[in-house]
Amino acid sequence: MPTKIDQLFSGHAQAMALNRERLRLLASNIANADTPGFKARDLDFRAALDKAGTNAVRLAATRPGHMNSDKSDFRPLVTYRTPEQPSADGNTVDGDKEKAAFAEASVRYMASLTFLSNKIRSMRAAITGGR
Repeated sequence: MPTKIDQLFSGHAQAMALNRERLRLLASNIANADTPGFKARDLDFRAALDKAGTNAVRLAATRPGHMNSDKSDFRPLVTYRTPEQPSADGNTVDGDKEKAAFAEASVRYMASLTFLSNKIRSMRAAITGGR
């Protein structure tokens, strides 16, 4: 049963997990920029966040053998990029786009960390009376 604290942190925790997965995919794209035939992939962040949102329907696990519906599985939300200028070797990585997307995802990840840190600081101040 979720508590108020779980609800307070859940949105940022899900956003951080999505950004972490997106950063992993983008790093893989950058690392394989010179690999012939490599297809660049990305995570549809908005769709993934909507799927992981609080309005999502979750399955109830009533017995130990049931599947855990809380595990994050982003594979269906991973898409292949459509290249603007296809290369002769079939590689679809555009270095500039990948680096820009990586920077954006890094900023989003750091923003979630900052929001969480501020919430924790506020809770600590409320508990200790600001001391």
